[in-house]
Amino acid sequence: MVWMVLGVLVVVAVLVVLYLIVAYNGLVRLRNAAQEAWAQIDVQLKRRYDLIPNLVETVKGYASHEKDTLERVVKARQAGISASTVEDQAAAENMISGALRQLFALSEAYPDLKANQNFLSLQEELSSTENKIGFARQYYNDQVRAMNTRVEMFPTNIIAGLFGFKRMGFFELEDGAAREAPKVSF
Repeated sequence: MVWMVLGVLVVVAVLVVLYLIVAYNGLVRLRNAAQEAWAQIDVQLKRRYDLIPNLVETVKGYASHEKDTLERVVKARQAGISASTVEDQAAAENMISGALRQLFALSEAYPDLKANQNFLSLQEELSSTENKIGFARQYYNDQVRAMNTRVEMFPTNIIAGLFGFKRMGFFELEDGAAREAPKVSF
Protein backbone atom coordinates (compact mmCIF):
# COMPACT_ATOMS: atom_id res chain seq x y z
CA MET A 1 0.00 0.00 0.00
CA VAL A 2 2.77 2.44 0.95
CA TRP A 3 4.67 1.51 -2.23
CA MET A 4 1.61 2.13 -4.33
CA VAL A 5 1.03 5.60 -2.82
CA LEU A 6 4.73 6.37 -3.21
CA GLY A 7 4.61 5.19 -6.83
CA VAL A 8 1.59 7.39 -7.57
CA LEU A 9 3.35 10.39 -5.99
CA VAL A 10 6.47 9.77 -8.07
CA VAL A 11 4.39 9.51 -11.27
CA VAL A 12 2.54 12.73 -10.40
CA ALA A 13 5.83 14.51 -9.62
CA VAL A 14 7.33 13.33 -12.93
CA LEU A 15 4.24 14.52 -14.81
CA VAL A 16 4.38 17.92 -13.12
CA VAL A 17 8.08 18.28 -13.94
CA LEU A 18 7.41 17.25 -17.55
CA TYR A 19 4.59 19.78 -17.79
CA LEU A 20 6.86 22.51 -16.38
CA ILE A 21 9.51 21.67 -18.97
CA VAL A 22 7.04 21.65 -21.87
CA ALA A 23 5.37 24.88 -20.75
CA TYR A 24 8.69 26.64 -20.18
CA ASN A 25 10.03 25.55 -23.56
CA GLY A 26 6.81 26.69 -25.22
CA LEU A 27 7.19 30.14 -23.66
CA VAL A 28 10.82 30.33 -24.79
CA ARG A 29 9.81 29.31 -28.33
CA LEU A 30 7.11 32.00 -28.46
CA ARG A 31 9.41 34.67 -27.06
CA ASN A 32 12.10 33.79 -29.59
CA ALA A 33 9.59 33.83 -32.45
CA ALA A 34 8.44 37.30 -31.41
CA GLN A 35 12.04 38.51 -31.16
CA GLU A 36 12.78 37.08 -34.59
CA ALA A 37 9.69 38.82 -35.98
CA TRP A 38 10.91 42.10 -34.45
CA ALA A 39 14.29 41.57 -36.10
CA GLN A 40 12.50 41.27 -39.46
CA ILE A 41 10.76 44.59 -38.86
CA ASP A 42 14.11 46.07 -37.92
CA VAL A 43 15.67 44.89 -41.18
CA GLN A 44 12.92 46.52 -43.24
CA LEU A 45 13.04 49.73 -41.20
CA LYS A 46 16.79 49.97 -41.74
CA ARG A 47 16.18 49.53 -45.47
CA ARG A 48 13.68 52.38 -45.31
CA TYR A 49 16.11 54.55 -43.34
CA ASP A 50 18.78 53.91 -45.98
CA LEU A 51 16.42 55.04 -48.75
CA ILE A 52 15.37 58.27 -47.03
CA PRO A 53 18.68 60.21 -47.39
CA ASN A 54 18.77 59.43 -51.13
CA LEU A 55 15.20 60.60 -51.47
CA VAL A 56 15.91 63.79 -49.52
CA GLU A 57 18.96 64.54 -51.67
CA THR A 58 16.94 64.03 -54.85
CA VAL A 59 14.18 66.33 -53.64
CA LYS A 60 16.67 68.88 -52.33
CA GLY A 61 17.94 69.50 -55.85
CA TYR A 62 14.45 70.46 -57.04
CA ALA A 63 12.90 71.98 -53.94
CA SER A 64 15.76 73.53 -52.01
CA HIS A 65 13.54 76.18 -50.40
CA GLU A 66 11.39 73.45 -48.79
CA LYS A 67 13.97 73.18 -46.01
CA ASP A 68 11.44 72.60 -43.19
CA THR A 69 9.92 69.56 -44.89
CA LEU A 70 13.32 68.07 -45.62
CA GLU A 71 14.48 68.66 -42.04
CA ARG A 72 11.34 66.96 -40.68
CA VAL A 73 12.08 63.89 -42.77
CA VAL A 74 15.68 63.75 -41.56
CA LYS A 75 14.63 64.31 -37.93
CA ALA A 76 11.97 61.59 -38.15
CA ARG A 77 14.50 59.19 -39.66
CA GLN A 78 16.92 59.86 -36.80
CA ALA A 79 14.17 59.26 -34.23
CA GLY A 80 13.44 55.92 -35.87
CA ILE A 81 17.07 54.89 -35.88
CA SER A 82 17.53 55.75 -32.21
CA ALA A 83 14.27 54.14 -30.97
CA SER A 84 14.96 51.40 -28.45
CA THR A 85 11.54 50.01 -27.54
CA VAL A 86 8.55 48.89 -29.56
CA GLU A 87 6.58 51.90 -28.30
CA ASP A 88 9.37 54.33 -29.25
CA GLN A 89 9.65 52.69 -32.66
CA ALA A 90 5.91 53.01 -33.26
CA ALA A 91 6.02 56.71 -32.33
CA ALA A 92 8.98 57.24 -34.65
CA GLU A 93 7.16 55.44 -37.46
CA ASN A 94 4.25 57.84 -37.00
CA MET A 95 6.67 60.74 -37.47
CA ILE A 96 8.32 59.14 -40.50
CA SER A 97 5.03 58.37 -42.22
CA GLY A 98 3.82 61.94 -41.76
CA ALA A 99 7.11 63.43 -42.92
CA LEU A 100 7.22 61.18 -46.00
CA ARG A 101 3.65 62.16 -46.88
CA GLN A 102 4.72 65.81 -46.82
CA LEU A 103 7.81 65.03 -48.87
CA PHE A 104 5.84 63.21 -51.54
CA ALA A 105 3.28 66.01 -51.59
CA LEU A 106 6.11 68.31 -52.72
CA SER A 107 6.36 66.45 -56.00
CA GLU A 108 2.96 67.82 -56.98
CA ALA A 109 4.40 71.33 -56.84
CA TYR A 110 7.54 70.37 -58.78
CA PRO A 111 6.71 68.63 -62.08
CA ASP A 112 10.42 68.17 -62.89
CA LEU A 113 10.87 66.27 -59.63
CA LYS A 114 7.82 64.16 -60.38
CA ALA A 115 9.41 63.12 -63.70
CA ASN A 116 12.92 62.50 -62.30
CA GLN A 117 13.92 58.87 -62.87
CA ASN A 118 15.92 58.67 -59.63
CA PHE A 119 12.94 60.02 -57.66
CA LEU A 120 10.60 57.53 -59.33
CA SER A 121 12.98 54.67 -58.64
CA LEU A 122 13.31 55.66 -54.99
CA GLN A 123 9.52 55.93 -54.74
CA GLU A 124 9.14 52.40 -56.06
CA GLU A 125 11.74 51.02 -53.67
CA LEU A 126 10.14 52.84 -50.75
CA SER A 127 6.71 51.55 -51.73
CA SER A 128 8.02 47.99 -51.84
CA THR A 129 9.73 48.47 -48.48
CA GLU A 130 6.52 49.86 -46.95
CA ASN A 131 4.69 46.70 -48.02
CA LYS A 132 7.39 44.52 -46.47
CA ILE A 133 7.22 46.55 -43.26
CA GLY A 134 3.46 46.04 -43.17
CA PHE A 135 3.80 42.27 -43.52
CA ALA A 136 6.58 42.18 -40.92
CA ARG A 137 4.42 44.19 -38.47
CA GLN A 138 1.55 41.76 -38.99
CA TYR A 139 3.79 38.75 -38.35
CA TYR A 140 5.31 40.38 -35.26
CA ASN A 141 1.90 41.22 -33.81
CA ASP A 142 0.73 37.64 -34.48
CA GLN A 143 3.72 36.29 -32.56
CA VAL A 144 3.20 38.77 -29.72
CA ARG A 145 -0.47 37.80 -29.50
CA ALA A 146 0.49 34.12 -29.20
CA MET A 147 3.07 34.94 -26.53
CA ASN A 148 0.73 37.18 -24.54
CA THR A 149 -2.06 34.60 -24.70
CA ARG A 150 0.23 31.93 -23.32
CA VAL A 151 1.59 34.26 -20.60
CA GLU A 152 -1.95 35.08 -19.46
CA MET A 153 -3.59 31.64 -19.64
CA PHE A 154 -3.80 29.33 -16.66
CA PRO A 155 -1.74 27.36 -15.70
CA THR A 156 1.04 28.66 -17.96
CA ASN A 157 0.69 32.10 -16.35
CA ILE A 158 2.10 30.62 -13.13
CA ILE A 159 5.16 29.29 -14.94
CA ALA A 160 5.53 32.56 -16.84
CA GLY A 161 5.48 34.46 -13.55
CA LEU A 162 8.00 32.12 -11.94
CA PHE A 163 10.47 32.47 -14.80
CA GLY A 164 9.97 36.18 -15.56
CA PHE A 165 8.11 35.94 -18.87
CA LYS A 166 6.13 39.13 -19.40
CA ARG A 167 3.59 40.43 -21.87
CA MET A 168 5.14 41.95 -24.96
CA GLY A 169 4.00 45.17 -26.61
CA PHE A 170 2.25 45.19 -29.96
CA PHE A 171 3.60 47.35 -32.77
CA GLU A 172 0.70 49.80 -33.00
CA LEU A 173 0.49 53.06 -34.85
CA GLU A 174 -1.40 55.79 -33.05
CA ASP A 175 -2.18 58.17 -35.88
CA GLY A 176 -5.00 56.90 -38.09
CA ALA A 177 -3.40 58.41 -41.18
CA ALA A 178 -0.11 56.75 -40.30
CA ARG A 179 -1.79 53.36 -40.37
CA GLU A 180 -1.48 53.48 -44.12
CA ALA A 181 1.78 53.37 -46.01
CA PRO A 182 2.80 56.74 -47.41
CA LYS A 183 1.30 57.29 -50.82
CA VAL A 184 4.19 57.06 -53.24
CA SER A 185 2.51 56.64 -56.59
CA PHE A 186 1.70 59.60 -58.77
